[in-house]
Amino acid sequence: MTKPRPVHGAGPLAKREARLAWGLLFPTIASVALVVLLPLLSIFWISFKPVELADLRAPEVVAREDIRGDTKAVGDQANIRYRLRNSSRDKPITGVTLSDTLPLGLIVQTLDPRCTLDERALFCDLGDWDPGTRETLTIPVTLEQAYLTNGLRPQDSPATTTGTGSNVLTNDTFTLENFARIFQGDEFFEVLWVTLFYTVFGTVGALLVGLFAAMLLNKSFRGQGILRGLYLFPYVAPVIAVAFAWLILFDPFSGSANALLIQMGVTSEAINFFGERPLALIMVTVFEIWRYFPLSFLFILARMQSIDTDMYEAADMDGASPFQQFWYLSVPQLLGILSVLFLLRFIWTFNKFDDIFLLTGGNAGTRTLTVNVYEQAFDVSNIGAGAAVAVVIFGCLLSFSILFMKYISREEGL
Repeated sequence: MTKPRPVHGAGPLAKREARLAWGLLFPTIASVALVVLLPLLSIFWISFKPVELADLRAPEVVAREDIRGDTKAVGDQANIRYRLRNSSRDKPITGVTLSDTLPLGLIVQTLDPRCTLDERALFCDLGDWDPGTRETLTIPVTLEQAYLTNGLRPQDSPATTTGTGSNVLTNDTFTLENFARIFQGDEFFEVLWVTLFYTVFGTVGALLVGLFAAMLLNKSFRGQGILRGLYLFPYVAPVIAVAFAWLILFDPFSGSANALLIQMGVTSEAINFFGERPLALIMVTVFEIWRYFPLSFLFILARMQSIDTDMYEAADMDGASPFQQFWYLSVPQLLGILSVLFLLRFIWTFNKFDDIFLLTGGNAGTRTLTVNVYEQAFDVSNIGAGAAVAVVIFGCLLSFSILFMKYISREEGL
């Protein structure tokens, strides 16, 4: 007799539970979408737009208002002057208008044909403006006693302007020039090589130093807690403080490192550690290893202390050497956490900007992709090209993550 096969998720209770689960997850999903997906989509959008730093502000009509002439007695003649201009030198503005309320006691003598006056409400239709247009409207007025009594001036009620200008961020203009620009010549591939060198050696070095530090502190001894705290110092210290400490320490003129090397006879002249190729790249990589090995140290030490010690006792009784115990017992137990740390550290190091920017500013052969984003967007003022480099970074990291996860899944038999 065959048993009936259970039906999963078919009943009304299961449907209500599914709706409740999605309802509870919705705030998290919405938060992730707002924090992660929307900025990511905006970067993709900007990478295909010919936008520079000055284009982030849409063109607008800039107006300044004042009164010129005699304004001391009744019957004096004066001119209300409006100086207007198109804020953009390469984009037009359509449907430009000017609205203002004139102070009480000013009698308008003549009016520009494009303007109308309803009691004290002034309205001017100035049409369409070409890029960089400047215009001055002059309205002759005569003063009455009311103007002298109330003390109001035309600029006390600022004029309002309207106009429609095309915004490059929202229009239908797209281009591939941003990507073509960053891939021109050998510059991009040189920057990519520097980024890979910095990322791979910085990640592997941080893992190895963290593993070595975890092995040192895996046994209990007096002062172990103090030493653990000292190991965490590079990671918890402010990056700007430790970066400038390294710059002072390795300064070619007054640094202690150069003075010590010269006194020991290692070198006859000062070394510019952060100003010479390829030494600068090696130094920023060493800084990356020194600053971020404590994170690996914490995770690896926690995993080491959770390993059953009976295996090591049995191996010791069988005559296994310390290296054999480490290689055949510890390493297989640590592969999981080492894989996760390698993936996270690779992504974080690939995206690292502040360390290199503080130490070298991207000079002396230390220009990485993230520094290139900053230079394209702010030094060259090409926001579109900077976003294109960010898209390339995203593509590189996404490809690496997919390949890495596939490799890990195959190794674990998933």
